Amino acid sequence: MNLKKIHNIYFVGIGGIGMSAVARYFLNKDCSVVGYDRVKTPLTTALEDEGAIIQYNDAINEIPKSHKYKDTLVVYTPAIPDNNDVLNFFKNNEFQILKRSEILGEITKNYFTVGVAGTHGKTTTSTLSAYLLHQAGVPIDAFLGGIATNFNSNYLFSNQSKTVVVEADEYDRSFLTLSPNIAVITSTDADHLDVYGHHQEMLTSFQEYADKLPDDGVLILKKGLKIKHKNVITYSVTEQADYYAFDIKTENGKYIFSLQTPDEVLTNIHIGLAGLHNIENAIASFIVGKQLGVDSHVLVEGIKTFKGIKRRFEYIVDNEDVVYIDDYAHHPTELEACIKSVRQLYPNKKITGVFQPHLYSRTKDFADDFARSLSLLDELILLDIYPAREEPIEGVTSRMILDKVTIENKKIASKEEVINNLDFENIDVLLTLGAGDIDTLVPVLKNEIEQAIV
Repeated sequence: MNLKKIHNIYFVGIGGIGMSAVARYFLNKDCSVVGYDRVKTPLTTALEDEGAIIQYNDAINEIPKSHKYKDTLVVYTPAIPDNNDVLNFFKNNEFQILKRSEILGEITKNYFTVGVAGTHGKTTTSTLSAYLLHQAGVPIDAFLGGIATNFNSNYLFSNQSKTVVVEADEYDRSFLTLSPNIAVITSTDADHLDVYGHHQEMLTSFQEYADKLPDDGVLILKKGLKIKHKNVITYSVTEQADYYAFDIKTENGKYIFSLQTPDEVLTNIHIGLAGLHNIENAIASFIVGKQLGVDSHVLVEGIKTFKGIKRRFEYIVDNEDVVYIDDYAHHPTELEACIKSVRQLYPNKKITGVFQPHLYSRTKDFADDFARSLSLLDELILLDIYPAREEPIEGVTSRMILDKVTIENKKIASKEEVINNLDFENIDVLLTLGAGDIDTLVPVLKNEIEQAIV
């Protein structure tokens, strides 16, 4: 595909975090960008401010006339339902239609590609990798799965760039459209079994992703993952590896650690992110920087000044009276990592969690694991399942999880009922957790907390 010949492009589902990054790429190329999304959000508003035209219903007559001609490239996300009228208009009229992953694959063919994959950890690792390279003066483009606080964007570009950092998504086998030169794999826990059927099939897909590396490519792999390649660099926070952390300690709610590399020992590394799992992500990002020739001390300084990503262990309120953290965690392993990190940082505090399960299929597949992770809390409010792209599955509700949670202080509530079920004057640490629309509660809860502690 000759990307230079694309002038009109229509995104079906433009407000998604991955779709919006690609939309920003084409806006930066002075293309005419139009899109559809179901709801207006801060992200769609930002896209409109940057020049995109967005419609918020799927009425065909609202598609601009300029984008009803066959020279329009259509890009869609698999999260769009099959009965969407806008998408079906383009299908029925034989437009050129690509999935987001396919157009991303076409874009990255023109770059030296760093692809960061994993069932969790990939957003932080890809964003931190992009930040470290950017801080070091390496010209890069980046397509990220979250809003980086340092950039206030999920897309980074340089007119001189020959390198791209991209979050490589395993859902729908999307990452197999990429051609990485450096591949990072952070984790391969079972997920998306609605796509893969079995964990082993998902592991096969990760191996296929690693197999896309050229002979001189490098696989950066969390120690213990069973993925093979001729050039592997391992990392860990729990055992010796090619790169591993040791002497890990906390200070003022943040971690400090030392790093053993094949060539040197680096001490007193301050990380601007909370959570033990983020040390792991930082080491993987450090290795990416070293592979691209960045000095170790420049990377260490970058790790210290990285401010994180919206909804990844994001501090909403942080004072002596109460701590409120919002996190995107939507898989049992992510929940466990988040809650354990909070427990380690605030060992004598009561931890209250509000969790919104994401997808009926994931709830069905991992109800026992969700319950085990959520039982690490002191108090739990469980919201209804956020369906996203799915239709309901008979018998699958949040009650499946709640009945298996072992703590006594647990209940189910609607989003509207959450405020009435929280005792804001007696909260020590509050967590909102989930990948659906639970983030709409964040400003409301922040306001209630701030009023309670006045």
